[in-house]
Amino acid sequence: MSVNDHQCVARSPLILCISGMAGTGKSTLSKKVAKRYNLRCYSGGDVLKELAKEDGCVVTGEGWWESPAGLDFLERRVKDPQFDREVDSRLLSYAKLGNVLLDSWTMPWLLEGGFKIWLMASFDKRVARVAVRDKLTFEQAFVVLEEKESQTKAIYKQLYGFDLGEDFTPFNFILDTDNLNADQVFEVLCRVIDNIVLGCQ
Repeated sequence: MSVNDHQCVARSPLILCISGMAGTGKSTLSKKVAKRYNLRCYSGGDVLKELAKEDGCVVTGEGWWESPAGLDFLERRVKDPQFDREVDSRLLSYAKLGNVLLDSWTMPWLLEGGFKIWLMASFDKRVARVAVRDKLTFEQAFVVLEEKESQTKAIYKQLYGFDLGEDFTPFNFILDTDNLNADQVFEVLCRVIDNIVLGCQ
């Protein structure tokens, strides 16, 4: 049966949170899932980009975080936690509205309630995906992703004390995407949401 064969309606305001390291496809997937369930979609990365623009950065499209400008802004975030605190404050306020999907690294730990999903993939698989997406060599993507993730993990460890990509205690469902394409991941998550979250028959 296709995920489009029926529509399920939540009995109470629905809050989903999708998280996963770069290259797991979480941002694209979040938009598709939000559309499927008629949810407002809010991305922590998009909010951070808006704050970067307000702070004078020239922000381009997909792959900006792995660009020199994106990595420079990451350095500024390491030195000044105001950016990340503001993002999390906004996302928590959006969550209170209900019927939302949050694409975020921090909300699984900071948000009470909701259904929290972690997308897992090996580092090499994620590097390969980022290389294709950003038109980099595998070696270039490897170096960039390693630096980005090391600094990002340090930010959240300092701010909130959790280990991003290592602590999975907040999550209701973990999906290994290494051997799944984007359509298959979407299919699996829709079944999980229909059957576990919404209790559809």
